[in-house]
Amino acid sequence: MAPSNGPRNGKGAKSSQRHTLKRKRVQDDLSTLTQRVEELDLKEPYKNFDNLPLSEPTASGLASSHFKTLTDIQSRAIPHALKGRDILGAAKTGSGKTLAFLIPILENLYRKQWSEHDGLGALILSPTRELAIQIFEVLRKIGRYHTFSAGLVIGGKSLKEEQERLGRMNILVCTPGRILQHLDQTSFFDTFNLQMLVMDEADRILDMGFQKSVDAIVGHLPQERQTLLFSATQTKKVSDLARLSLQDPEYVAVHEAASSATPSTLQQHYVVTPLPQKLDVLWSFIRSNLKTKTIVFLSSGKQVRFVYESFRHLQPGIPLMHLHGRQRQGGRLDITTKFSQAKQAVLFSTDIAARGLDFPAVDWVIQLDCPEDADTYIHRVGRTARYERDGRAVMLLDPSEEPGMLKRLEQKKVVVERINVKANKQHSIKDQLQNMCFKDPELKYLGQKAFISYVKSIYLQKDKEVFKLKELKLEDFASSLGLPGAPRIKFIQGDDTKERKNAARAAAYLSSDDSDGEGEKKPKKEEPQVRTKYDRMFERRNQDVLAGHYSKLINDDGTMVEPSKTAGANADADEDDDFLSVKRRFDAGDKELGGESDEEDEKKDIKVVELDGKEALVIDSKRREKLLKSKKKLLKFKGKGTKLVYDDEGNAHELYEMEDEDDFKARGDAKDQQAQFLAEETERTRVADVEDKEVDKQKRREKKEKRKARERELLAAEEAEEFMAQLPPPGGDDMSPLESEDEAPRPSKKQRMRTPESESDEEPKPKKSKQAAPKAPEQIHTLEDLESLATGLLG
Repeated sequence: MAPSNGPRNGKGAKSSQRHTLKRKRVQDDLSTLTQRVEELDLKEPYKNFDNLPLSEPTASGLASSHFKTLTDIQSRAIPHALKGRDILGAAKTGSGKTLAFLIPILENLYRKQWSEHDGLGALILSPTRELAIQIFEVLRKIGRYHTFSAGLVIGGKSLKEEQERLGRMNILVCTPGRILQHLDQTSFFDTFNLQMLVMDEADRILDMGFQKSVDAIVGHLPQERQTLLFSATQTKKVSDLARLSLQDPEYVAVHEAASSATPSTLQQHYVVTPLPQKLDVLWSFIRSNLKTKTIVFLSSGKQVRFVYESFRHLQPGIPLMHLHGRQRQGGRLDITTKFSQAKQAVLFSTDIAARGLDFPAVDWVIQLDCPEDADTYIHRVGRTARYERDGRAVMLLDPSEEPGMLKRLEQKKVVVERINVKANKQHSIKDQLQNMCFKDPELKYLGQKAFISYVKSIYLQKDKEVFKLKELKLEDFASSLGLPGAPRIKFIQGDDTKERKNAARAAAYLSSDDSDGEGEKKPKKEEPQVRTKYDRMFERRNQDVLAGHYSKLINDDGTMVEPSKTAGANADADEDDDFLSVKRRFDAGDKELGGESDEEDEKKDIKVVELDGKEALVIDSKRREKLLKSKKKLLKFKGKGTKLVYDDEGNAHELYEMEDEDDFKARGDAKDQQAQFLAEETERTRVADVEDKEVDKQKRREKKEKRKARERELLAAEEAEEFMAQLPPPGGDDMSPLESEDEAPRPSKKQRMRTPESESDEEPKPKKSKQAAPKAPEQIHTLEDLESLATGLLG
């Protein structure tokens, strides 16, 4: 036994020595890395990741993810963050802010040799779930060679599943609401050892919508920590910075001195469009750009759903998607993935997709609704022209929104150029939407909700210099959505009620105080009095055909009725002298005598409407004016419509188009072309006939094989049933033990002996009846019984 222990002890000694050397090498690498970070020059501009003092796992992850060069915000923010300073980072959209805080997180935890026993080391807050998912994916790519555990906490999943894994996480990417829920409810989730707090899109997180959640989260975190804030529109409020306990933060704004707050490769335009025409302009734009990737921003989720459903019914010829906060988390993730992978698509979205999301190769950003402020505009248009690529953005503004919004954009150094829409390329979908809402009550309901949500969003906007609700044409806007009328809105009616109430009081106060210079009060308007039966009597017509005492009536006070009233009644009766009235009168005598007629008055009443296919329609009467409102009656005045087909590019063509005559003649004589065409068609028909026959034969063959297979299955089932019927019952007394061991098994029904004569003369047996049942054959138990049966059959 003793000799066997020697090698084992030697092997253990070698392994322990190897571990010791490895631990010493790791310590040497850490000390070297820490020294390089301390010697880092903050003023020197770094261009490549190789120039930075990064650990081997981080450098390998960056190289595997094809990150080589640093952007401006990364080269200025990462050195400060590696030294442990608090940072306020501001840079244009699409400039690589995500890596600017992920790399310092990995490096700082690596230098501190963080493990799962140390608890949570870094917390990353994101305002939206989609942005949190995107940050987590980037973290997985560049941190694949590290041993840290990272988690994504965004809601939409089971709280218990997240609670089970939360205690082992070193890095968490989360949304404010969900992480606050865990901080309050998960008992073993501790943040006492937190090293770094990161807020992406910090101005949005510190906004009023997340104010209470952020204050509660900061209350759970330790005071001694490193804090990094990043956004395209960074906050500088002292109150916000004091809430986060920032310690001498470094403000890194790489594009603050730039001429524009948006990327230089972005072309920005706006179109002045009245609110009722915005959907028409959007439809015309989509139809004109079928091979592009577009994001359309709207102000509310109900608008997004209505526009998506209505355009989906109209079928523009390009894939349509929609994204809003009311959708489930799985559906939102699928939509963002599909849109990222698509080459041509249109995404209708709220501002949930306006911040941080990186959709590849977006060509257009259309803002159908005016953004709430200049910061929202910057984030919206930042979905295109990312990483120095080209992009285009268009904003649709109502005439009442134009001056105020342009002023706000000018204050943020955003230059927007005005363009006009070509009238010949604009198409109206108002009639189609009305028809769809009439046939589909659900779409009409969505339209009503979209109208109310839009009006409510305008009503709640803070900047009243831009958003002027009373100047919007809401009735026309409701009609453009396909609705029969504008829905009633409670908060607008409440304001009108207050104004009417105050106006009535003010009018009463003014009427009691206003007077002329001579001291006489101004005459008040006569209030409507109660009409008596006498008043109604004097209003009747044809009074002169009644008795004479009508003109001698007296009033209630005993005075005679004024003759002017009775005269007025007769005058009213004379108004209907012309019983058959004519719309227009022509002075025939003047025409015959060559007199001049008043042509200017006639031209005022006559309209000329140009119709397709036939001569102009003259509207010279009210009946003709009503005719214009009926599409069905106008059909007989119009030419026949033409059926159109659309090619792959979305261009319309007639169903049968005539070929150019010169090209036709260049191919030869018409009779030769006719003969060639007939020969080609004959050959094509023959080939098609042969193929059809082969297909028919194949179908028949398959049908026959299926029938045979079915018959074989039925036969096998019958044989199985017969075999089961022939088995002896369990525990039966008919057979003795000796017989069961020595004798042959009982023959089945199909094994009965038959003579050739009986087989040839066999006839179908009649069906058994209940009254006369045939005598059952004797059972065969022994060999003698079998021999007697055989002799009977032969004899």
